[in-house]
Amino acid sequence: QVQLVESGGGLVQPGGSLRLSCAASGMNFDIRTWGWYRQSLGKQRELIGYVGNIPIYTEAVRGRFVISRDNAKNMVYLQMNSLKPEDTGVYYCNTAPEWDFQWGQGTQVTVSS
Repeated sequence: QVQLVESGGGLVQPGGSLRLSCAASGMNFDIRTWGWYRQSLGKQRELIGYVGNIPIYTEAVRGRFVISRDNAKNMVYLQMNSLKPEDTGVYYCNTAPEWDFQWGQGTQVTVSS
């Protein structure tokens, strides 16, 4: 059974950093390309970045966010730096650029003073 579990979110001040984790199980993790998505209040969920042969990030997060993975642990991470209030939202992991699995619960990130 496929399961995606995101964690690591929380409240952080503008300019701060946060590291999100995604634990994936129930599939062949290593052969898939993994990315991170986010959904801000009142907006649609969007793909913000993924790492295949080369890393791809949206303009909104490029230079501030870094995606990494640990195949031995079936984990994918999102290091978020220089956070802005506009980064507030629920963050999800899934395959990318197309999502193939049922969404996990996501993890809430709130950037505010």
